[in-house]
Amino acid sequence: MKTIISVTDLVKKYGQFEAVKGVNFEVYEGEIFGLLGPNGAGKSTTLEIIETLRVKTSGKVLVDGIDLDKNPGEIKKIIGVQLQTSGYYPGLNLTQLIELFCGLYNRDMDPGELLKMVNLEEKAKAKFKELSGGQKQRFSVATTLINEPRVIFLDEPTTGLDPQARRSLWELIKNIRERGTTVIITTHYMDEAEYLCDRVAIIDSGKIIAMDSPDKLIDNLVATGFERPKEMKKANLEDVFINLTGHSLREG
Repeated sequence: MKTIISVTDLVKKYGQFEAVKGVNFEVYEGEIFGLLGPNGAGKSTTLEIIETLRVKTSGKVLVDGIDLDKNPGEIKKIIGVQLQTSGYYPGLNLTQLIELFCGLYNRDMDPGELLKMVNLEEKAKAKFKELSGGQKQRFSVATTLINEPRVIFLDEPTTGLDPQARRSLWELIKNIRERGTTVIITTHYMDEAEYLCDRVAIIDSGKIIAMDSPDKLIDNLVATGFERPKEMKKANLEDVFINLTGHSLREG
């Protein structure tokens, strides 16, 4: 598999505090890669360095063969970044916002086609503030695709969403990957990582402590003799909720 992101001996210090302590990992082209960890573990700092949003202390980062130290501007051209909170011009509707982004990226794109891809074609004339939480997140993801990036970064994209909106966004993320885009995601929801990610890296106190596919990490834990204190059922409460309220996305 082709490596599209390579991180070697990455260090980030704030004075005497070392937030990232010699992190090493690779992301393969076309995969969904999860970076997991508690608050303050260093995952957001690591991704912000790769995204060219934060300056590293030392180490080497390559994105599609481009060296972060030598040409960060070229990296910006091939990535898309969706942050936890986004601000948009309040007076513009969704179509106008996409046209604005297209102008910034010097891209020619049909706003209607992009909105259709994220199931927002009926909101083309709505302003961002008028959208529901799930709609805002889908639009935010849509804006990361305008420059046709090789890699997109999604920072806790489903936080605060109801189960239907969350699962709708999961399918959108999978569809983006199927189009050939590599996806890197942070999340605090382990079921989300297990469903979406081909591989995950678990980071704690600035160091990666485990990295593999979710299935392999689970198998490794079971092999140690680990047992859940309560027998798992074939469904969970979220499955009950979705089954009772319907699978279709409901937004009001």
